[in-house]
Amino acid sequence: MRITIIEDEALIREELKILLENALYQVSAPDIFTSVTHITRQILEDAPDLVLLDVNLPGLSGFDICTWIRQHMDVPIIFLTSRTSPMDELSGLLKGGDDYITKPYQAPVLLARIATVLKRARGLEAAESTLFTRDGVSLDIARCCLSFRDRNVDLTKNEMKILHMLFRHPKTFVPRMDLIEYLWENHIFIDDNTLSVHIAKLREKLKSIGVENFIETKRGMGYRV
Repeated sequence: MRITIIEDEALIREELKILLENALYQVSAPDIFTSVTHITRQILEDAPDLVLLDVNLPGLSGFDICTWIRQHMDVPIIFLTSRTSPMDELSGLLKGGDDYITKPYQAPVLLARIATVLKRARGLEAAESTLFTRDGVSLDIARCCLSFRDRNVDLTKNEMKILHMLFRHPKTFVPRMDLIEYLWENHIFIDDNTLSVHIAKLREKLKSIGVENFIETKRGMGYRV
């Protein structure tokens, strides 16, 4: 799922980008623009599944951008702004916003509300992109954790991506090279042993919540759950 962030404060923009990428969204977070035309052109090029939109932009209004989007695209819009007035929230919703969240935001709440808006817009497809379950073991992308019965364990980004790939292909051996390319697609060279280390750590974490022999290895074929 692709998300475009329209936010003029660089620190908040980068914070949002990291948060969403860790939740396995594809993120476009361009530098702020000087005109509505420039911003809307970027949104058209991104063709996102959701837009996170600030209201206070230098010389611009997020409300005007929302109006333009609604006239040209059918994409969910969440306002993320420091403007806390009930009238501003009402204006945002009347302009066509799907949700209105005020800053400072709580990361888990923001992720949950993004998932809710996407689920409403895309049905079960969005739900499947954030929560996977197999043999009683659940992978929660939004919370970046693994759970079994009443026990939970946090995952690193790469651990989550490994399990994400395996859960998406149940009962199918995923080749090591496919996993390596999925994890480190922007790197020219990766030590093959690094993947083995991640798998070993994942097995330890699974064991810590009472799950053993969940990830199966087959020489020459890869891994599966």
